[in-house]
Amino acid sequence: MKELIDIGKRAKQASKQLAHLNTDQKNRVLLMVADLLESSASAILEANAADLKQGEEMGLKGAIVERLTLSGERISGIAGGLREIVQLEDPIGEIEEMKKRPNGLLIGKKRVPLGVVGVIYESRPNVTADVAGLCIKTGNVCVLRGGKEAFLSNNAIVKIFHKAITECGLDPHMVQLVQDTSRESAVAMMKLNEYLDILIPRGGAGLIQAVVQNSTVPVIETGVGNCHIYVDEAADLEKAVAIVYNAKTHRPGVCNAAESLLVHEKVAGEVLPSIGSSLTEGGVEIRGDQPTCALIPGAVPATEEDWSAEYLDLVISSKVVGSVEEAVDHINRYGSMHSESIVTEDYSHAQYFLDRVDAAAVYVNASTRFTDGFEFGYGAEIGISTQKLHARGPMGLKELTTSKYIIYGSGQTR
Repeated sequence: MKELIDIGKRAKQASKQLAHLNTDQKNRVLLMVADLLESSASAILEANAADLKQGEEMGLKGAIVERLTLSGERISGIAGGLREIVQLEDPIGEIEEMKKRPNGLLIGKKRVPLGVVGVIYESRPNVTADVAGLCIKTGNVCVLRGGKEAFLSNNAIVKIFHKAITECGLDPHMVQLVQDTSRESAVAMMKLNEYLDILIPRGGAGLIQAVVQNSTVPVIETGVGNCHIYVDEAADLEKAVAIVYNAKTHRPGVCNAAESLLVHEKVAGEVLPSIGSSLTEGGVEIRGDQPTCALIPGAVPATEEDWSAEYLDLVISSKVVGSVEEAVDHINRYGSMHSESIVTEDYSHAQYFLDRVDAAAVYVNASTRFTDGFEFGYGAEIGISTQKLHARGPMGLKELTTSKYIIYGSGQTR
């Protein structure tokens, strides 16, 4: 696909400049982008309104629309995230593990950019700014391929990056947006080995699996979130009701929202009716096992598929278990290794859960909604990795770097 080849060539050229900018130069771009985002909010919202109108005509609804929608507050939040990135330490150039060998060689590791980062994502225009900001700070060129549902919003944001970069006297091709939103462009991007150093998918399970299975570019798998809250027999039940409600209803269309609830049988009779009432008032459909359905009016029987479902909607599965061990076994069988939480006042149960649950983020007495780059102090994140190699969890600045060995000699030969 000619567009992608051209983008790839421009990206490689731009990376020669971006990789060697100093921290002040990169921060200047990001601060200018943040200011322009806020001063251009009306234009961005106009583009977003057009995307929303087109989405309505396409039949989009529910979580997709929620993820697509921008507001003045959300734009200010995006700008704030960029300013927070500016305040973070620049990892590029950091020297690690310098040591002297018996032969006199000084051997160390230096942190460097990955190079050209490709991202395929769906309906969240904030991803455009988050990814571009993190990539600029870490000296990486980014090639963005957003979904057609957010096309105008993404273009409006990228134009602001181009304006700031150009005004700083730099190559605007360090941030590029693929204009072809067809499936063919996504497939072609997965084969762009000559130009992309890494590819990161952000979206639903279908998109992520398509990239993982078909890409010849190295992939970091992100995002699918079948997240659980386990209410232990030693839980503070008032905390439990609040945590479950927040984790499910705060933003149900994002990957760190809770999709599954597990409750110990010793407290199920006391806490499930309260949780059920709270969730029902919040518009949540509850799909439960037989004990759940007996305790929560309106709950419907769950199927086997419900235990592993990522609903991204106001739906939650619920199961009563007999022990923390059973809860952990259930999570490790059906979970997506994203974010899991136990509500308990028992230290040994909390430690067992932390040690035995296999996930990128494991909580005690807190909502899974905190698995987020901004909440973790990264300013933003390029994605939440659910794999184990290179990066795991919210991917901030350091996860967008690699290292190279640097060796100082004084004439040594072997």
